Amino acid sequence: MAETWLRSFKAALPTVRLAHGDDEVRDWFAAVVVPHHETWIAVAEGAVAGLLVLDGEELEQLYLEPSWRGKGLGDRLIALAKQQRPDGLGLWTFQVNAPAQRFYERHGFTAVERTDGLRNEEHEPDIRYVWRAEE
Repeated sequence: MAETWLRSFKAALPTVRLAHGDDEVRDWFAAVVVPHHETWIAVAEGAVAGLLVLDGEELEQLYLEPSWRGKGLGDRLIALAKQQRPDGLGLWTFQVNAPAQRFYERHGFTAVERTDGLRNEEHEPDIRYVWRAEE
């Protein structure tokens, strides 16, 4: 999962400074993400093609192996997230990540807050999105 996350982050966000080194990211996945969060992976050809991490109603991580972008895998993972959290979801994405914004908006998420990035480790302006199931 960590390797997919690292490749995806670097490919999708080349201008965003990683707050932690690669080894720290690997340790974080092993010690925090996997044991303490609901984690889902999509496997293709024996490797992790995508990952979804949920923490309560928060969609913490949704990353795809770069070669799997645009093939519907993200759609399947977001559908899974909605199935697991039918009452709603929230997430943050960086303002420079226009493809992610289009993706989430296409899936019914609404931008509710924009920040200057001082509250995230990367110090990158971000956007808060929420999704609520229609009544």
